[in-house]
Amino acid sequence: MGAAVFFGCTFVAFGPALSLFILTIAGDPLRVIILVAGSFFWLVSVLLSSLIWFISVQVSNKNDSNLQYGLLIFGAAISVLLQESFRYAYYRLLKKADEGLATISEDGRSPISIQQMAYVSGFSFGIISGVFSVINILADAVGPGIVGVHGDSQYYFLTSAFLTMAIVFLHTFWGIVFFAACEKKQLWHIAGVVLCHLVTSGLTFLNPWYEASLIPIYILTLLMGMWAFVAAGGTHHNIRKCLSCAQ
Repeated sequence: MGAAVFFGCTFVAFGPALSLFILTIAGDPLRVIILVAGSFFWLVSVLLSSLIWFISVQVSNKNDSNLQYGLLIFGAAISVLLQESFRYAYYRLLKKADEGLATISEDGRSPISIQQMAYVSGFSFGIISGVFSVINILADAVGPGIVGVHGDSQYYFLTSAFLTMAIVFLHTFWGIVFFAACEKKQLWHIAGVVLCHLVTSGLTFLNPWYEASLIPIYILTLLMGMWAFVAAGGTHHNIRKCLSCAQ
């Protein structure tokens, strides 16, 4: 039973991401490099936020449960802000790299567009974020033991898997919108991405009331997907063309 839960939740959490990686990234070495580099940027941001939270806990009153819960919320907010700061730093780095690639290319054009960089960058943030958020949960899913014996929710592993899947997609959409906003200098769009990230992080504090966290997060995912589609240059004509090709 533990193995079934483990593999089921793993495929729920990372099945769509694995498909996207195989179909859109794995075949291009340059995209793979951008993916790995983006994961490193995310890891550095989380390392810094963890360090800030750890120091805050050490210098505070550890016996004050309300204070410690407040510091946990503070740490989550700092983590979001640092992740978005490093997303901007990665954008600047990729922009410089794009100029260099265009210079050395034969036709004077970069072999990868900024939209493609945005997609791969956001995907890299999402996949490494998903791995770190759910890896310990999946390890516990193997067993021994059964969820819910002591009155806890029986859907803990499944909802965690669906939440991870949403986070992967959200980071991908945030990356697309963020890069497009940086290109067009649309500060309000950048603020919208940061705000959406903060809200998503805050909704996770409603767990184990999963209906109150998972449903709004998936609504945000749908809205961000539509926003990312528009930011990437998508139109109704593109949709009709795609559907006509599928037929």
